[in-house]
Amino acid sequence: MELLQRFNAFLTETVHIEEGDKVVLAVSGGRDSMLMAHLFVTAGYDCVIAHCNFQLRDAEADADEALVQDYAAANNIPFYANRFDTIGYAEAEGISIQMAARDLRYAWFESLRQEVGAKWIAVAQHLNDHIETVLLNLTRGTGLLGLQGILSKRGTIIRPILFLTASEVLDAVQRLQISYRDDQSNFSTKYARNKIRLEIVPKFKDIAPDFEQTMQQNILHFQETNALLQSFITPIRERLFIHRSGEVVYVKKEEIEPHTNNLPLLFELFRPWGFTKEVIGDLLRVFQGEPGRVFYSDAYALLLDRDYLILRPLDAKTEVTSIPINRDDTVFSFGRKNFTISYEEKGEVCREHGIAQIDADLLIFPLHMRYWREGDYFVPLGMSGRKKLSDFFIQEKLNLFEKKEVLLLVNGNDEIIWLVNYRLDNRYKMTGSTKKVFTLVCK
Repeated sequence: MELLQRFNAFLTETVHIEEGDKVVLAVSGGRDSMLMAHLFVTAGYDCVIAHCNFQLRDAEADADEALVQDYAAANNIPFYANRFDTIGYAEAEGISIQMAARDLRYAWFESLRQEVGAKWIAVAQHLNDHIETVLLNLTRGTGLLGLQGILSKRGTIIRPILFLTASEVLDAVQRLQISYRDDQSNFSTKYARNKIRLEIVPKFKDIAPDFEQTMQQNILHFQETNALLQSFITPIRERLFIHRSGEVVYVKKEEIEPHTNNLPLLFELFRPWGFTKEVIGDLLRVFQGEPGRVFYSDAYALLLDRDYLILRPLDAKTEVTSIPINRDDTVFSFGRKNFTISYEEKGEVCREHGIAQIDADLLIFPLHMRYWREGDYFVPLGMSGRKKLSDFFIQEKLNLFEKKEVLLLVNGNDEIIWLVNYRLDNRYKMTGSTKKVFTLVCK
C-alpha cells in the first residue's frame, strides 16, 4: 500500500481523526517529524506547526528552527516557535534535562492547541520508538502496563506515524527528498534509550530479521492482555472504592478484607493512585492492627483508619497557616472554604449547618482563621468545662485527614470561637443580653 494511503488509513482506523479536525504538528526538524508534516500537508489536513528550541545546542538548535520555519512558510502553514530556558527549569525543579524538555514542550503544545482551536497534537514517534519504550520499561520493572509501549492516542496527543519503522521513515524522506536535520545527541550512547536503539536492537535483528514486526505483535498481545485484566479489575474497584467529597475515596475495610491475601490484585486496584507493590505489601502487614498509619505514593496519601481505607491527594505545600479577619471584612477564603460575614440585630437562632451566630460585643479584632494545633481546647456549646480538641475529635470519630482539615475561628485574645462546621464555643453564643450578632457563613 502506498505510504499516503497507509497514513490516511492509520489516522482514520486507529487514531480516529475526523475530517476537518485541526492539528498542531510538533516538528523538531528531524526526519521523523519532517516526514509527518509532509504527510499531513499532502493529505490536506488543517494544521499549524509548533517548534521547540530548548537552547541546548546553540547554533545547531537555531538551524533546526530555521529549517522548520522555512518549511512552514513554503507550504503556507502557520508557524509557532518557543525558546525555553531548559537548564534553568531543570535546576529549579530538580529534574533531568530530558524530563525538563518533556515537561516544557507538552505544556506549551497544550496551551497552543487551545489558543489556535486545534483538536489534536501530533507527535512523530514511530514503531522503533514504540519498541524501544517497551525494552526500556523492561529494565525499569514497570510490569504489564509498561509493556504496552506508546499509545497511538492518549488524550489530545496522537502519534500518526507509529505504524512506520525507522528504516521506512529514512527510505521515505530520501525518496521524497524531504529536508531534515539530525540531532547529534541521538547518536550518543550515554542515554539509555540511545543505547537500546544503537546497540541492543541491532543484536535482536541479527537473531530475528523481522524483529520489529514480531515486537509489534507482542506489544499488541500485551495491550490485549492488559485490557482483559482491567475488565476484571475495574468492576471490583467501582464497587469497593467510594468517591465522596472531591478527590477523597473511601474503601470499607470489611469489604476489601476478603482480597487481602491477594497482593497482585490489591496492587492493581490501587495502581491508578501510584502506589507501589511494596507500599501495598506494607499496608497488608498492618491491616488489622495499626489504625492511623498513613502510606504514600508520589501524589496521594492512604490512611488506614478504623473502618475505612481513605485515599486523598497530598496537600499542596503552603506556608499560610493563619489569616487575620478585620472588623470591616465581608468575605474571605481559607483552606478549601469560602466565608461571608454580616452583622445584624439579634433575631431568631439559625441552626443551619455551616452558619455560626456569635455575640459581636465579645469579639476582639483582628480575629484569625487557622488550622487546629495540638493542645488547643474550647468550651463546647452547652457545656461549662473546657475540652481538648483532640478529645473532641475522638468523640466525633474524625479520621486523621478530617482532623487536618479542621478550621478554627479564633478571637483576638486567642480563645477559640468556632470549630468551623462542628461546634460553637459556649462562651460566644447569643444570650439574653446580646444586642448585635456577628454571623459567619462557611461554604
